[in-house]
Amino acid sequence: QVQLVESGGGSVQVEGSLRLSCAAYGYTTTERCMAWFRQAPGKEREGVAVVYTGSGRAFYSDSVKGRFTVSQEKSNHTMYLQMNSLKPEDTAMYYCAAALGQWPCFGDNRYSVSEYGYWGQGTQVTVSS
Repeated sequence: QVQLVESGGGSVQVEGSLRLSCAAYGYTTTERCMAWFRQAPGKEREGVAVVYTGSGRAFYSDSVKGRFTVSQEKSNHTMYLQMNSLKPEDTAMYYCAAALGQWPCFGDNRYSVSEYGYWGQGTQVTVSS
């Protein structure tokens, strides 16, 4: 059974940085689509970064492009989200997600919640001014 475990959230001031980690357990393939989502209170869950673990090809939403970077360490099945130049509007619970395969990465719905079958428990990020 696939399990995703996030860590690295916390509180930071505006323009600060944080790095989130997502450790994946139970996968039998190294080629899959994984993503970072976030959800602020009263808002829908929003996809912010997607990565195809086979090649490392990454995609970003407009809201984080140029500030966030997704990476991975294949040897220990861990995905990272480096977040720089943080803004108060980045405050949210951040979730790691994984698809059953690689296809969501290359489709029009890569940021859709429904494309991902596995989710972590979330880690809180709070950005204060």
